[in-house]
Amino acid sequence: MTSVSGSINSYDLDGVITLGITPGPDDIIITGRSFEEARETYRYLHSRGILNAVFFQPRPFASKTRESSGAHKGMLLQQLLHNGVRVEKHFEDDEVQKQEIEKLVDIPVVHLVHDLTEKENVRHPYEG
Repeated sequence: MTSVSGSINSYDLDGVITLGITPGPDDIIITGRSFEEARETYRYLHSRGILNAVFFQPRPFASKTRESSGAHKGMLLQQLLHNGVRVEKHFEDDEVQKQEIEKLVDIPVVHLVHDLTEKENVRHPYEG
């Protein structure tokens, strides 16, 4: 899955990284965005110099929910921890997803509370 040594943090994309919170070089991005949104997501991240590993939700865009996004993040974090990766904390802005993550893993989930981004299923075209 990953060859990270030491400890890492994980970051949500929309509402965390899009607000300017930047992951460190070995950190990972776990997004609720569908795999179908990979192209525009990588263009957005690369335009900002962010080259971290990105893990997309395996559901198609039309069928993903906030709950499924949180479960995806929690299951991936669970798998990383099981494989010996020390995940220190996850940064998340969606309360629903935060709750789903906390059902599956016992790591701190830093909750960024704001109303600056949409929490529901929306497309994120990159215009840059």
